[in-house]
Amino acid sequence: MRAIVYNEYGPPEVLKLTEVEKPVPLDNQVLVKIHAASVNYGNLVLLKGEPFLARFAFGLLKPKYSIPGGDIAGRVEDVGKKVKHFQPGDEVFGDLSGCGWAGFAEYVSVPEKALALKPGNLSFEEAAAVPMAGVTALQSLRDKGKIQPGQKVLINGASGGVGTFAVQIAKALGAEVTGVCSTRNLDILESIGADHCLDYAKESFTQRRERYDLILGVNGGLSLSDYKRVLNPNGIFVHVGGSSSQMFQAMALGPLISIFGSKKIGSFLQRANQQDLIYIKELVEAGKVKPVIDRCYKLSEVPDAFRYFEEGHTQGKVVITI
Repeated sequence: MRAIVYNEYGPPEVLKLTEVEKPVPLDNQVLVKIHAASVNYGNLVLLKGEPFLARFAFGLLKPKYSIPGGDIAGRVEDVGKKVKHFQPGDEVFGDLSGCGWAGFAEYVSVPEKALALKPGNLSFEEAAAVPMAGVTALQSLRDKGKIQPGQKVLINGASGGVGTFAVQIAKALGAEVTGVCSTRNLDILESIGADHCLDYAKESFTQRRERYDLILGVNGGLSLSDYKRVLNPNGIFVHVGGSSSQMFQAMALGPLISIFGSKKIGSFLQRANQQDLIYIKELVEAGKVKPVIDRCYKLSEVPDAFRYFEEGHTQGKVVITI
């Protein structure tokens, strides 16, 4: 089968399309013929081995996983004898980040817990855009952010992969949502139901009088003090993405700030979870959440997809058609 392979950390040029052995499912695995995959920030971490701390999980000197790619959508081709919930022909989608990655390939064998039945109202390309970004948004809002109906929620970096899902999920959970993005992305935020859309080039939400119960920092390099200033008493800030310095600040200083005040500051790392994936599937099928896709690339164009993704201006998700 064809797959994108790399054997050293580096720029997108280290990614090579090559022929590798087609996997055979173990007793507890599902063999999926992949029709589409997508690019996430985690893929960029795997590619570059940065921040350096990530290498303790992904390989200190060289990549532990030779085929990158986390999100997939495809059709079940074969199942191991202990698989209970899937059968050949099922259309599925899933997040492989917890079981070896390997999504940028024509086939993959994975434990059935990594998969869920694909939403019936999405194409394979649309479904591949959902798992990691959708679950990240859900877990950061619900589990870390403790979102409640009626709260005022701000999403900084609302037009990217995680941001577009966060806006819609927060709305589905009953919040009043403000999205922050660039001028060219305002229409996207309006189309996915944001109550208020702020253009950061024209005004900074940190200078406004509005206060928020929950803020998700999905992008941007603002300081923790900037975010803290616009939180309500007992408000929560969750760092999901952005600059490395902001991430380390949230990890190191967040617990101290949270201990000595009523406002809470924390960082968040997504964990693949089948039940959360099923929850997102139900929101999608109910019409409450839809993926936003910026561009589609072929498997042979994965390096180009990474170059574009690295620029940091994607509108929703970058998808790989296989």
